[in-house]
Amino acid sequence: MVPPVSSREFEASFAEIHPPLGPHEAIAEATRCLYCFDAPCTNACPTHIDVPRFIKKIATGNLTGSAFAILDANILGLSCSRVCPVNVLCEGACVLHRYHKRPIEIGRLQRHAMDHFYARGLRLFEGERRRGRVACIGAGPASLACAAELRRQGLGVTVFDKRPLAGGLNTYGVAEYKLRPSDSLKEVELVRAMGVEFRLGVEVGREVSIEEIEKQFDIIFLGVGLGPTLPLGIPGENLAGVVDALRFIAGYKTNGGAYIGRRVAIVGGGNTAIDAAAASRRLGAEEVHLLYRRSEKEMPAFEHEVELARQQGIRFHWLTQPVAIHGGQEVEAIECVRMELGPPDQKGRRQPRPIEGSNFRLSCDMVIPSIGQSRLIEFLSQCRRLELRHGCVVADLETGRTANPRYFAAGDCVNGGREVVDSVAEGKRAAVGIGKAIEELHG
Repeated sequence: MVPPVSSREFEASFAEIHPPLGPHEAIAEATRCLYCFDAPCTNACPTHIDVPRFIKKIATGNLTGSAFAILDANILGLSCSRVCPVNVLCEGACVLHRYHKRPIEIGRLQRHAMDHFYARGLRLFEGERRRGRVACIGAGPASLACAAELRRQGLGVTVFDKRPLAGGLNTYGVAEYKLRPSDSLKEVELVRAMGVEFRLGVEVGREVSIEEIEKQFDIIFLGVGLGPTLPLGIPGENLAGVVDALRFIAGYKTNGGAYIGRRVAIVGGGNTAIDAAAASRRLGAEEVHLLYRRSEKEMPAFEHEVELARQQGIRFHWLTQPVAIHGGQEVEAIECVRMELGPPDQKGRRQPRPIEGSNFRLSCDMVIPSIGQSRLIEFLSQCRRLELRHGCVVADLETGRTANPRYFAAGDCVNGGREVVDSVAEGKRAAVGIGKAIEELHG
């Protein structure tokens, strides 16, 4: 194992990949915007931030107005400015692409306005108090967005989460070089300042029963996300040195560093796998291998994430499937088999199949699985009259309403795992649906 890095080394290693714009840079970039009347960038944003509006305010020096324009649409405007895949959303839709010009740096401009907002300790207004109490279970992006919108409507909101810190994956699961826990917690405090009550370290279904929640609240919003990383299901995964990607990322983020192997094998092909691989290099791993059972073409991680990993020396092993982890008490090697792509399945995706006799071993002293997250079926089954499909809650996409009219849901527990901005958009829409349901209850 590599010794933990010092706090100074950690800060240097995990420097942000997209540094903030300076005041003059921001104005220069903002004045490049064409302020399109049809704003394809706004349409490409799941929360529909009025991009030309907030950028125009930056160009005229009105940073406070710019921040409020962002927060009107997206309460997590700070974190989304850092973690959104802008090159496939707003910046990807920028009309300057048509003229073979560099798109407006919308993400960095959004961050510029949001940094101004938080640096000055600004706050948002809550609505006039009215009858109705809502419980939000889970304190991730969907619940925070839902809670903030409900407070704007004047409804009482209590957020429950089993972890000691709110923010969900923004706090615990996003790579440090993209989003620091301190920035995620700024947004939590913004929502708290709107009058939202947080009950952290309380697991609903254990410390507090579902029945108690149903008695105390008119409506229950489920923003519980997904469960732990799925197991590999191969021999040796209980050896010391095997740690799943989400626990690994949460550990080093909340502890300011972690022990890391000298030779690390990451299993998976999504953005979390890339985050774990990049973090391993930053923590001092000499070799980092990423094993994916399909080809690069099928890899679900964003192309720019893969390219970033390449630049950091991550070694990719395509069409490679782990079959066993070897070692005495600790990891010593991972055994893999070569794969080939067979005919497409019902969804049109070619299925990998092993090549007989192609087994080989890769020396490593740490294995980090990242093959997706489990579903919280045990908890969700306690919630009465919910309909589940493939382990996810079935909810109306526009209102968030479930089969039980007292339950609403949004975010990863509904969509199976998408971007932070998607959870924010869904949580906000659910809050509108909840507001109408409260009106039906109380008139």
